Amino acid sequence: MEERYEDTTEQNQQPEPVLLTITEDIRSFIYESSKWTKFLAIVGFVFTGFMILISLSAGSIMSSMNSIAGAQNPYAAMGTGFLTVLFLVTAAIYFYPSFILFKFSNAAKQAVLYGDQDSLSIAMGKLKSFFKFWGILLIVLLGFYALAIVTAIIGAIGAANMG
Repeated sequence: MEERYEDTTEQNQQPEPVLLTITEDIRSFIYESSKWTKFLAIVGFVFTGFMILISLSAGSIMSSMNSIAGAQNPYAAMGTGFLTVLFLVTAAIYFYPSFILFKFSNAAKQAVLYGDQDSLSIAMGKLKSFFKFWGILLIVLLGFYALAIVTAIIGAIGAANMG
C-alpha cells in the first residue's frame, strides 16, 4: 500500500487582498472623467436621436430626391428600406456605448462624492464594458476590411486574366 502525503498548507492559505489607495489626485481624475463621459454620453444620445429621425424620414428624402431629379428610380423603395435599416442599426450600435458611458459617469460621480466602494466597482465594470464593446466592434470592422481587400484582389486578378 502506497502512502500519500498532501501539503495542506497551500490549500488552506487565502490570498492576501490587494489594497489600493485612492488619493485625492485619483479622486479628482475620476470626478473630472465622469463629467466628460457624461457630456460624451449626452452627445451620443443626441446623435442617436438624429439617426433615428433620419432613418424614419429616409423614404421622404429619397422621394424628394427623385422628384428633383425628374426621374423615378425603380429601386428607390428597396434603397429606402435598406437606408432605414442601416441607420437604425447604426443608431443602436451608437446608443449602447453612450448608455454605458452614462452609467459609468453616474457611478463614478457617486463613488467619488460619497466614498462608495460599490459604486466605484460598478463604474470600473462599465468602463471595462465600454472598451470591450469598442474592441469587439473594431475586430469585426477589421475583419470586414480584410474581406473587402481580399475580394478586391481576387476581382482584380480575375479581371486581369479575362483581358
